[in-house]
Amino acid sequence: MSSPFADFRHIALGDVDSTNLECLDRAREGDAGNLWITANRQMKGRARRGRSWISEPGNLYASLLLIDPAAPAALASLPLAVAVAVHGAIARVMPQGAERPTIKWPNDVLIGGAKVSGILLESENLPDGRSAVVIGCGVNVTHAPDEVMYPATTLHAKGSSVSAEELFARLCQTMADALERWDEGRGISAIRQTWLDNAEGLGKAITVKLPDQTISGTFKDIDQSGCLVVVDEDKTVRTIAAGDVFFGQP
Repeated sequence: MSSPFADFRHIALGDVDSTNLECLDRAREGDAGNLWITANRQMKGRARRGRSWISEPGNLYASLLLIDPAAPAALASLPLAVAVAVHGAIARVMPQGAERPTIKWPNDVLIGGAKVSGILLESENLPDGRSAVVIGCGVNVTHAPDEVMYPATTLHAKGSSVSAEELFARLCQTMADALERWDEGRGISAIRQTWLDNAEGLGKAITVKLPDQTISGTFKDIDQSGCLVVVDEDKTVRTIAAGDVFFGQP
């Protein structure tokens, strides 16, 4: 039986407000999903927690629209599969001997400790009863922002000569593979292990900034839903669903 992700469609655009917004607009208009939208530049690119995302030409800006990809309870683990897919695409375009990319919780990809990719998942319940899930992927191919919370780099700065178009072709392949392995949440154990095999900072000291507090401790694990598991200074196990991670103690 063929994979349900083997028939991705692709629309390439020039300047857009946001590839995620483009996908959501098409979902509201009745699009059946499995649709990639890429853009040359985003005028209103967004990152997690409403932050802006620098969107200069030459980088990869891609969003994938899925319709009813899994039961609502299973969607919590989808970001793990997405991070594995983006990491896999980046790893495949790095030259032999280059620094190995790693995954930073919850879903950034780093090279040499600097951010090279960010992921933003958004969902919306549509009037016709369907659920739209949009997977937004931004990768610094040629340009990295200067003023950000974390150090940033580009694929070119790390030795890759890949173009945004070539990287997108890789991402289509690795995303299809990861979504098939994830299998609507049923394959999360294997996805989680791949994530952990490529994790940045596992077993080391981290600081997690939450809206109302800061937690310091040791990064011990991620659970099946993708939550961060930290053992704090009092040896208490803390499970964190969302936050900003910084390596080392404050």
